[in-house]
Amino acid sequence: MSSPKVGKDIQNLIAIMAALRTPQTGCPWDLEQSFETIAPYTIEEAYEVIDAIERGDMVDLKDELGDLLLQVVFHARIAEEAKLFAFPDVVEAITKKLIRRHPHVFGEQNAHSPQQVKTLWDAIKAEEKAERRAERKAAGYDDS
Repeated sequence: MSSPKVGKDIQNLIAIMAALRTPQTGCPWDLEQSFETIAPYTIEEAYEVIDAIERGDMVDLKDELGDLLLQVVFHARIAEEAKLFAFPDVVEAITKKLIRRHPHVFGEQNAHSPQQVKTLWDAIKAEEKAERRAERKAAGYDDS
C-alpha cells in the first residue's frame, strides 16, 4: 500500500478535483458547491459504504470507498480555496492523531487487549477534547 503508485494516484485525484473547480474551465456544478451543499452527499456516501459492508459486496465497497474519498478531497479543495487548509493538512492531522492515540504501538505505554486499547484511546480523546475546548474558549468561541 505504500507504493509510489498510491501517492501518484492520490495526486491525480487531487489534480482532477482542482480541474473541476477551476473557475474558467471547470465543471459548473462542482464550482457552485460549498461545504454545506456537499455535506449531504458525504453522509450519503458513508451510508453507502455501510450498506456495501452489510451486503458483503466487496466490489461495491471498493467503489463506495472511492466515492467517500472523493468527498474528503472535495471538502479539502473547498477549504484550500478559502485558504483554511489543504488535503496534505488533513493527512498530516489524521497521521498525528493515530500516532498520538496509539502510544502502545508508537510510544512507551502498554495495552495488550482490545479493552485496554479502548480505555487508553478514550482517555486520550477526552484529553484532546478538553484541550480543544480550552483553545476555543481562549480564542473567544462560546461552546456552551
